[in-house]
Amino acid sequence: MFNIDELKIIKKLNNPKKIQDFLNTLKTNFEEKGETCISPRKVLRERKAHCVEAAVFAAAILKMNGFKPLLVDLEANNKDFDHVIAVFQRNNFWGAISKTNHAVLRYREPIYSSIRELVMSYFHEYLIETGEKTLRKYSMPVDLSRFDNKLWMTSEEDIWYVPEYLLEVEHFDILNKSQIFNLRKADKLEIEAGRLVEEKSNKKDVWKG
Repeated sequence: MFNIDELKIIKKLNNPKKIQDFLNTLKTNFEEKGETCISPRKVLRERKAHCVEAAVFAAAILKMNGFKPLLVDLEANNKDFDHVIAVFQRNNFWGAISKTNHAVLRYREPIYSSIRELVMSYFHEYLIETGEKTLRKYSMPVDLSRFDNKLWMTSEEDIWYVPEYLLEVEHFDILNKSQIFNLRKADKLEIEAGRLVEEKSNKKDVWKG
């Protein structure tokens, strides 16, 4: 379990808005010393996270404050990176908590009537440098309580089993072949907006952050 000092922080992060604000204060984990998937405890300690670590952290804090710890995996085509968001409900509407180094794919207000509708709110900003829109599939929410016996929230070891499981669950197409063929590329201004980042890294940056 979390210790007293950790619980003091967690107690203050008692709604999705506060969790998102806290994530925005964390440094981006650029994995400059190798790939990681650290637990929520280590995110608190190290004050850094990449998108998966941040989503798992958000799910843990949601769980500690009475929400279900739910993640949704956003799957891109083979030219781009996937993204992971923590999702929650308010009055039966879905919202999302998300961390990215870029200006897109961030927090979503709980105003979406379905997971698909929430996912589609990310579609037009899910770009690569050429302007191609790359989001293709999504998972239904995965409840991380299934990993409680592995102590996923407080493990001192990397929790690779979480992203590995997200890759295994069923994903749903959001476009058919005709829709993909007829997609218009983003324009120069949209691409330039997508290049905005909070932090620079010595490691080659990726679009999703």
